[in-house]
Amino acid sequence: MSSFEDLKISAEICELLKRQGIVTPTAVQERVIPQARAGKDLIVQSKTGTGKTLAFLLPTIERLKKISTTQELIIAPTRELATQISKVAETICATVEIESLLICGGQDIDRQKEKLRRVPQIIIGTPGRLLDHLRRGTIQLKNVNKIVVDEADELLKLGFIEDVENLLRETAKDRQIILCSATMPLRIRQLAAEFLKNPKEILVEPKVITLENINQVVVKIPADKKFSKLVEILQNENPYLAMIFCAKKETTSHLALELAKKNFEVDELHGDLTQQQRNFVLKKFREAKIQILVATDIAARGLDIEGVTHVISYDIPRDVETYIHRIGRTGRAGEKGSAITLVTENEIEKLRRIERGIKKSIAVKRTAPKNPRAKQIKKSAPKRP
Repeated sequence: MSSFEDLKISAEICELLKRQGIVTPTAVQERVIPQARAGKDLIVQSKTGTGKTLAFLLPTIERLKKISTTQELIIAPTRELATQISKVAETICATVEIESLLICGGQDIDRQKEKLRRVPQIIIGTPGRLLDHLRRGTIQLKNVNKIVVDEADELLKLGFIEDVENLLRETAKDRQIILCSATMPLRIRQLAAEFLKNPKEILVEPKVITLENINQVVVKIPADKKFSKLVEILQNENPYLAMIFCAKKETTSHLALELAKKNFEVDELHGDLTQQQRNFVLKKFREAKIQILVATDIAARGLDIEGVTHVISYDIPRDVETYIHRIGRTGRAGEKGSAITLVTENEIEKLRRIERGIKKSIAVKRTAPKNPRAKQIKKSAPKRP
């Protein structure tokens, strides 16, 4: 198994990835990064959850010049996906002193114009708003020679393929195009045939998560009732081992403290802990000396702990890849597991996107079903030294 160092990613970026808990490349990263670094056009057929965002960002960002010219364009079908890519790109760009800019609908266009005057090296956006700026003359794409078209089949479903073609025609002739798509319908093949030069095709099958072994449940809840509902779920289910995922480390610490006050055996795992503290917490969890681990996604990346019976998303995952990563912590080795996601009213669209990604509707309940075999919850809450 290779490392990011083996893939010739710079020491600065490797260190950044390690701080985020990302040490081992996924299969798609192992295969895409060397080819992308070599400047080849690529057709990457890879489903959500395989790590393709880093696969196309790492080798392209490192090759950008530190000059005031837009050199890379990343096209995504939706604001949500464009925003997710932008957040990942920002941290990498800061490490190598490159500027990136998110351009999509729902933002003030005049503020976007002002930011575009600073001429970022990377622009990440949705087709409609990108074309709008192109027609206004506020975006120049003639020097763009690295292009990523992400989720091309979704762009097709949403009717954006002609817009993508119009954008591609404005870019440099000596461009490199990386086209990513979960499926390859004929229209996407036609686009590739017109714009890509001798593309190398990379097909990556994701690591299979047996969803049949995981009982997935959504609990709809007002935002101000989330904590009380979480306590109710834990009391009803009384898991053997549970992982509770939060979006921010501040939420993680607060939630662990409040659960400890309720006499749950709980500890926290996030990026502010030292490696020694992390190891200590994980050892307690593996040995079932604590019942509940409250964690951020970054801190919990790559964890493989036997016996996790429940995964609870206190904050809804930001994307399908994160959802799959979370629920994959349970239902392992043929055992049954439960994945419970708390969803507020304004998060329904995020839920729908997750359901489209896993091609499954998740059952909605007002509360999780009571576990008839629940044991009495232990009363002591060990403290971290």
